[in-house]
Parts: sequence; C-alpha cells; structure tokens
Amino acid sequence: MKLAFQIAYKNLMGAGLRTWLNVAVLSFAFVMIIFFNGLMDGWNQEASRDSIAWEYGQGQLLHENYDPYDPFSLEEGHGVLPSAIANEFESILIQQGSIYPDGRMLSVQLKGINLDQNTLKIPTPILKNSEADIPVLIGKRMAETTKLKEGDEVLLRWRDINGTFDAANLTIAGVFDSNVGTIDNGQLWMPLKKLQSMTGLDNQVTLGIAKKESNYAAIGGWKFQSKETLLKNLSDIIATKKISSSIFYLMLLAISLLALFDTQVLSIFRRQKEIGTFIALGMTRQQVVGLFTVEGSMYSLFAIVLGAAYGTPMLWLLAKTGIPIPAASQDAGVAISDTMYPVYGFGLIAITILLIIIAATIVSFLPATKIAKLNPVNALKGKIQ
Repeated sequence: MKLAFQIAYKNLMGAGLRTWLNVAVLSFAFVMIIFFNGLMDGWNQEASRDSIAWEYGQGQLLHENYDPYDPFSLEEGHGVLPSAIANEFESILIQQGSIYPDGRMLSVQLKGINLDQNTLKIPTPILKNSEADIPVLIGKRMAETTKLKEGDEVLLRWRDINGTFDAANLTIAGVFDSNVGTIDNGQLWMPLKKLQSMTGLDNQVTLGIAKKESNYAAIGGWKFQSKETLLKNLSDIIATKKISSSIFYLMLLAISLLALFDTQVLSIFRRQKEIGTFIALGMTRQQVVGLFTVEGSMYSLFAIVLGAAYGTPMLWLLAKTGIPIPAASQDAGVAISDTMYPVYGFGLIAITILLIIIAATIVSFLPATKIAKLNPVNALKGKIQ
C-alpha cells in the first residue's frame, strides 16, 4: 500500500497542470458543500433560539378551542388556567381588534401579557412604566406597516365578552425589534389585566408559556405542545431549503467528479505500456487496479488540503462577520435575523470529507476496472483492446 501511494503521488506530480485543475475544482465543491450546509445550520440554530426566547418559551399550553391558524377560534378559545400549574406558565390572552391609522382600517390581534414576566423577551417593562391609559407595544414590522411610532395615538375598536363593540384611543408605548415575525406582524402587545378588563374576560387566558422545560400532560380543557413540536415547522422549512441549496453544490461536485473520471480514463488509455510492465513484473491485476484507484482518490486528499488552505480563512470570516439578509426576506413568516451567521460543526466537516473521498474513490475505481480485462502482452505493445 505504501508503494501504491508513492507511485500515485509521483504520477500526480508528474501530470502537472492537469492534476491541479482537477484538485482546484474538487476543492471548490468541498468548500461550497461546507458553506451551504453551515449556513443552513446557522440559520436553524439562531432561528430556534430566537423563537424560544420571543415566542415559544419552554412550550405552550393552549386552550382546547384555540387554533393558532384559525382566527375565528379566538372567540371561544380562552379559559382559566388550572390553579395547580398556573404559576408555571406566563398567561397570554389573545383577542381580535381593529385600528385606524390615517383613516385606514387594519385588523389586529390584541395580546395581553403580564408586565412582570421574564419568560419571553417582549420588553414588558416599557408597558409597566407607561402612564397611558391603554399602552401597547408593537414590533418594527408592524410600525413600518402602520407608519406608527412611539408616542403616537390611534383609535382601537374591539368586542367584549357579550359581543358589544367598544372603542378607545391607544398609545404606542414602544417599538421593539425582533427577528421573529410571528410576534410582530399585525399584533399589539398590552397589559394582560387591561385587556381582560376591556373585554370582560376576567382571569381568562388563551395560552400559557412554560417557564421551565417539562413534559406536561394534557389537562382538562388544555393541550400542551413542547418546544420541539412548536419548532417542527421551522425545522421542516430549513430542511427543505437544505435540499434546494444542495442542487447547486451537488452539480458542482458532479462536474468535478466527471473531470476526474475523464482524467482517469485518459490516464489508463495513455499508460497501456506502464500497466503491462506492472503486470509483467508480477503485480496482479487487482493490485494495478488498486494503484490507479489510490491515484484517483489522492485527488480528493489534495482537494481537501487545498480547500482547507483557502476555505478556512474565508469561512471563518463569514462565521464571524455574518451574511447580511435583505429586509424583504425577514417578512417570510419565519425567524430570520438581519445577519445570518454560518455554523461549521465537526460533524459537518467530517461528513463532507468522507463524501469527497468516497466519491472520488468510486469514480477512480470505475475506469480502473478496465485494467482487469487487459492482455499484458498487448498492453506492453501499447495496443488497445
């Protein structure tokens, strides 16, 4: 085996530019695979952290009549949290309403939250310090849509428990910046007690945010969803993105492997006499096949070393400075930050290295199998069979 590596190395170095062209293309595919998968992994980790910090907590306890995807369920989707576990959840009441900025009518969700909570990153101290009669918090996306800013007043209309409409002016107490668009678009955050008083739903809540991680069983009238369940949609979206982005780097890898395959075919074609000499000197056909397979697989080793040489500083810089994301992409309904930071784990790098080595070895082995069919006498004469 040592002799095979020595001969293979000598032949690759002797090939000169042809060798380095193959290595360069294969190394580029190696770096791109790590980059794209690292980018998706970075998005997944950051989006999961932000969703837990801003929206999901350690899980949610939802009223059995409440469906997050059905706004009509809000009318009946509320109740009193069981006293046995009430202290383990942050209570949130959700109701429908309408606001009228600049004469336009916008349908909104009114979300009441405890002012002393620290489970979510919603800046409730702003509401606690406000002297307005109806203080509310809005996100940056909501502020851009409504053209409202801190200190503005706008007319709010809502309906109480009896179905009676009421209206009053609310005050924008603050605007928060969050990467999680699902707690921002079309939503007004206000003191829980105030919303309960306005709607007549005393002590009623729509859902509870778990303060600590635990496996809560379904309780009469309430259903618990763990943070893993809540994050499943996000994970599915990112998995789909991974598949779509893989098309690019797999095509690049296929092109580099095709070039390697052609190089090996040409090498066997031009080195008929050398192959015949090896067999005449006592090497078995399997040993000669192994020699050419090792020679082809060494392209992948050179590609990994070359890719590490220029890819490491480039990927490290991207991981440190991040990649800016266009503002339009942040309205996609999933958590996306202004800057995405790739994450390159050991597992990702190890799997990519194995993929490159195995693929290059297989592609090198296929044309080398032709050697087993060569007649050594004809090979010594340089004749093609």
